[in-house]
Amino acid sequence: MPRPFAPVAVAPLAEQKGFAYIRLVEIMQRLLAPDGCPWDREQDPLTLRRYVLEEACEVIDAIDSGDRAALREELGDLLLQVVFLGELMRKEGAFGPDDIVKAIADKLVRRHPHVFADVEVKGSGDVLKNWERIKAAEKKDRGLLDSVPRSLPALTRAQRIGEKVERVGFDWPDARGSRAKVDEEIGELDRAIDAGDKARTEAELGDVLFALVNLARHVDVDAEAALRTTMQKFERRFAHVEARVKEHHGGWPSAAAMGGGDVKTLPLEVLDKYWDEAKHEE
Repeated sequence: MPRPFAPVAVAPLAEQKGFAYIRLVEIMQRLLAPDGCPWDREQDPLTLRRYVLEEACEVIDAIDSGDRAALREELGDLLLQVVFLGELMRKEGAFGPDDIVKAIADKLVRRHPHVFADVEVKGSGDVLKNWERIKAAEKKDRGLLDSVPRSLPALTRAQRIGEKVERVGFDWPDARGSRAKVDEEIGELDRAIDAGDKARTEAELGDVLFALVNLARHVDVDAEAALRTTMQKFERRFAHVEARVKEHHGGWPSAAAMGGGDVKTLPLEVLDKYWDEAKHEE
């Protein structure tokens, strides 16, 4: 008969040392045993990739919501992916859970010489410079931008790239140069649109977006968060528009009511009026 897994006994908050991590490793080992869970045993790093991304995004959602109970749960879900991958790597003979913890613990000690050694810093700026200097020495054969994950959302990755090159002096001295670059790129985009050149328009639009992200960094704004906030605002206002359409027009017009085709719309001035109502209410 399988050994039962009793609930983990958790110490008072101030006394917790992370020992419960061992329990999660044991559970994952049991799930991956020959008589364990068939689904878990079929997984590999590639099949888990999507879950790592989804769980990380759910952690971010919980942080944004301010819901600490939700954050606790989502951090556990993300930790599961770490433990799951660690156990799969143990089966491959590549590394195990202790190797993962040792690697990050040693890295933190090495990269905080102002805490664990005798290096002096004047503030967080010096801490970041030391971090990049130590990291560069550890990965001397690696390009400066190679450490920026390619699977990051594009806006976030663009901002991280800007931060990386800024630390080695490849940047505008202040926001004015960055702001002027936005105007320059918009001008080039306008000319590409006027020329009807789709490929060039796509390229120039990318340049505009990258310039805007750099401007966001110079004015200390998270570009990804700024766009997310705007999308949330749009969703709220559009929900008001949609409610008004249902209230006054019985819903969106059908294709048949619009004379065929797949167009489902009302006059823009009507929709704009409802949009302005939503703005006024906010």
